[in-house]
Amino acid sequence: MNITVVEHNPYWKEEYLKEEREIKEILHGELVNSFHIGSTSVPGLKAKPIIDILLVVNDINALDNYSVQFEKLGYEVMGEFGICGRRYFRKGGDNRTHQIHAFQYDNVQEIERHLTFRDYLCHHPEVSKDYGELKSELAKKYPNDIEGYGDGKDDFVKKIEKQALIWHWTVR
Repeated sequence: MNITVVEHNPYWKEEYLKEEREIKEILHGELVNSFHIGSTSVPGLKAKPIIDILLVVNDINALDNYSVQFEKLGYEVMGEFGICGRRYFRKGGDNRTHQIHAFQYDNVQEIERHLTFRDYLCHHPEVSKDYGELKSELAKKYPNDIEGYGDGKDDFVKKIEKQALIWHWTVR
Protein backbone atom coordinates (compact mmCIF):
# COMPACT_ATOMS: atom_id res chain seq x y z
CA MET A 1 0.00 0.00 0.00
CA ASN A 2 1.41 3.36 -1.03
CA ILE A 3 1.00 5.94 1.76
CA THR A 4 -0.06 9.36 0.56
CA VAL A 5 -1.09 12.25 2.81
CA VAL A 6 -2.92 15.09 1.08
CA GLU A 7 -4.49 18.43 1.98
CA HIS A 8 -8.02 18.25 3.39
CA ASN A 9 -10.71 17.83 0.76
CA PRO A 10 -14.17 19.19 1.66
CA TYR A 11 -15.67 16.57 -0.69
CA TRP A 12 -14.76 13.86 1.83
CA LYS A 13 -17.88 14.75 3.82
CA GLU A 14 -20.04 14.06 0.74
CA GLU A 15 -18.22 10.77 0.18
CA TYR A 16 -19.01 9.78 3.76
CA LEU A 17 -22.69 10.72 3.42
CA LYS A 18 -23.00 8.74 0.16
CA GLU A 19 -21.51 5.66 1.80
CA GLU A 20 -23.63 6.11 4.93
CA ARG A 21 -26.81 6.04 2.81
CA GLU A 22 -25.78 2.74 1.22
CA ILE A 23 -24.89 1.22 4.60
CA LYS A 24 -28.22 2.29 6.11
CA GLU A 25 -30.03 0.51 3.27
CA ILE A 26 -28.23 -2.72 4.20
CA LEU A 27 -28.42 -2.60 7.99
CA HIS A 28 -31.97 -1.29 8.55
CA GLY A 29 -32.87 -2.05 12.19
CA GLU A 30 -29.40 -3.25 13.21
CA LEU A 31 -27.75 0.18 12.88
CA VAL A 32 -27.95 2.47 15.91
CA ASN A 33 -25.86 5.28 14.44
CA SER A 34 -23.10 6.10 11.97
CA PHE A 35 -20.30 8.66 12.26
CA HIS A 36 -17.61 10.08 10.00
CA ILE A 37 -14.38 9.69 11.97
CA GLY A 38 -10.67 9.77 11.31
CA SER A 39 -8.63 12.50 9.70
CA THR A 40 -10.96 12.99 6.71
CA SER A 41 -13.67 14.09 9.18
CA VAL A 42 -11.60 16.98 10.59
CA PRO A 43 -11.79 20.20 8.55
CA GLY A 44 -8.35 21.40 7.47
CA LEU A 45 -6.50 18.25 8.59
CA LYS A 46 -4.12 16.61 6.13
CA ALA A 47 -5.04 12.97 5.68
CA LYS A 48 -4.65 9.77 3.75
CA PRO A 49 -7.67 10.00 1.42
CA ILE A 50 -9.52 7.14 3.13
CA ILE A 51 -12.98 7.74 4.59
CA ASP A 52 -13.25 6.22 8.08
CA ILE A 53 -16.73 5.26 9.19
CA LEU A 54 -17.78 4.31 12.71
CA LEU A 55 -20.88 2.16 12.96
CA VAL A 56 -22.69 1.62 16.23
CA VAL A 57 -24.91 -1.47 16.04
CA ASN A 58 -27.34 -3.34 18.25
CA ASP A 59 -25.57 -6.69 18.08
CA ILE A 60 -21.97 -6.93 16.82
CA ASN A 61 -22.34 -10.65 16.09
CA ALA A 62 -25.42 -10.04 13.93
CA LEU A 63 -23.21 -7.91 11.66
CA ASP A 64 -21.59 -11.14 10.48
CA ASN A 65 -24.88 -11.96 8.71
CA TYR A 66 -24.38 -8.97 6.39
CA SER A 67 -21.05 -10.02 4.86
CA VAL A 68 -22.48 -10.66 1.39
CA GLN A 69 -24.19 -7.26 1.31
CA PHE A 70 -20.96 -5.50 2.33
CA GLU A 71 -19.05 -7.43 -0.30
CA LYS A 72 -21.57 -6.27 -2.93
CA LEU A 73 -20.73 -2.69 -1.90
CA GLY A 74 -17.07 -3.49 -2.58
CA TYR A 75 -15.93 -4.12 0.99
CA GLU A 76 -13.51 -6.78 2.13
CA VAL A 77 -14.88 -8.34 5.34
CA MET A 78 -12.01 -8.55 7.86
CA GLY A 79 -13.72 -9.70 11.10
CA GLU A 80 -12.34 -8.28 14.36
CA PHE A 81 -8.97 -7.55 12.70
CA GLY A 82 -7.02 -7.18 15.93
CA ILE A 83 -9.58 -5.38 18.11
CA CYS A 84 -11.84 -7.59 20.22
CA GLY A 85 -15.51 -6.74 19.77
CA ARG A 86 -15.02 -4.83 16.51
CA ARG A 87 -15.96 -5.66 12.94
CA TYR A 88 -13.68 -4.13 10.31
CA PHE A 89 -14.38 -3.70 6.61
CA ARG A 90 -12.18 -2.08 3.98
CA LYS A 91 -12.88 -0.99 0.43
CA GLY A 92 -10.57 -0.34 -2.49
CA GLY A 93 -7.83 -2.96 -2.03
CA ASP A 94 -4.35 -1.44 -2.37
CA ASN A 95 -5.96 1.91 -3.21
CA ARG A 96 -8.22 1.90 -0.19
CA THR A 97 -11.02 4.46 -0.25
CA HIS A 98 -13.12 3.56 2.81
CA GLN A 99 -12.86 1.62 6.03
CA ILE A 100 -15.55 0.76 8.53
CA HIS A 101 -15.03 0.21 12.26
CA ALA A 102 -18.20 -1.27 13.79
CA PHE A 103 -18.88 -1.68 17.50
CA GLN A 104 -21.83 -2.79 19.56
CA TYR A 105 -23.70 0.08 21.24
CA ASP A 106 -22.40 -0.83 24.72
CA ASN A 107 -18.72 -0.80 23.72
CA VAL A 108 -18.63 2.75 24.98
CA GLN A 109 -14.85 2.92 25.46
CA GLU A 110 -14.06 2.29 21.79
CA ILE A 111 -16.91 4.44 20.49
CA GLU A 112 -16.03 7.38 22.76
CA ARG A 113 -12.32 7.07 21.95
CA HIS A 114 -12.94 7.57 18.23
CA LEU A 115 -15.51 10.35 18.59
CA THR A 116 -13.61 12.25 21.26
CA PHE A 117 -10.36 12.17 19.26
CA ARG A 118 -12.21 13.58 16.23
CA ASP A 119 -14.00 16.26 18.24
CA TYR A 120 -10.81 17.30 20.04
CA LEU A 121 -8.98 17.81 16.74
CA CYS A 122 -11.93 19.80 15.37
CA HIS A 123 -11.81 22.12 18.41
CA HIS A 124 -8.00 22.41 18.55
CA PRO A 125 -6.76 23.48 15.10
CA GLU A 126 -3.17 23.92 16.33
CA VAL A 127 -3.03 20.27 17.44
CA SER A 128 -4.71 19.22 14.19
CA LYS A 129 -2.08 21.14 12.20
CA ASP A 130 0.76 19.46 14.13
CA TYR A 131 -0.83 16.05 13.54
CA GLY A 132 -1.16 16.76 9.82
CA GLU A 133 2.49 17.80 9.58
CA LEU A 134 3.61 14.68 11.42
CA LYS A 135 1.58 12.51 9.05
CA SER A 136 3.06 14.26 6.00
CA GLU A 137 6.60 13.72 7.30
CA LEU A 138 5.90 10.06 8.07
CA ALA A 139 4.35 9.45 4.64
CA LYS A 140 7.54 10.78 3.03
CA LYS A 141 9.73 8.72 5.36
CA TYR A 142 7.68 5.50 5.03
CA PRO A 143 5.97 5.72 1.61
CA ASN A 144 5.43 1.95 1.40
CA ASP A 145 5.59 0.91 5.06
CA ILE A 146 2.20 1.18 6.78
CA GLU A 147 3.64 -0.24 10.01
CA GLY A 148 6.45 2.33 10.11
CA TYR A 149 3.93 5.07 9.36
CA GLY A 150 1.57 3.84 12.10
CA ASP A 151 4.37 3.36 14.63
CA GLY A 152 5.58 6.89 13.92
CA LYS A 153 2.15 8.29 14.80
CA ASP A 154 1.59 6.09 17.84
CA ASP A 155 3.08 8.26 20.62
CA PHE A 156 1.46 11.43 19.27
CA VAL A 157 -1.94 9.74 18.94
CA LYS A 158 -1.81 8.24 22.45
CA LYS A 159 -0.87 11.63 23.92
CA ILE A 160 -3.71 13.36 22.05
CA GLU A 161 -6.20 10.63 22.96
CA LYS A 162 -5.40 11.20 26.63
CA GLN A 163 -5.74 14.99 26.28
CA ALA A 164 -8.95 14.52 24.29
CA LEU A 165 -10.57 12.33 26.92
CA ILE A 166 -9.69 14.78 29.70
CA TRP A 167 -11.02 17.63 27.53
CA HIS A 168 -14.18 15.64 26.83
CA TRP A 169 -14.98 15.23 30.52
CA THR A 170 -14.17 18.83 31.41
CA VAL A 171 -16.21 20.38 28.55
CA ARG A 172 -19.48 18.71 29.51
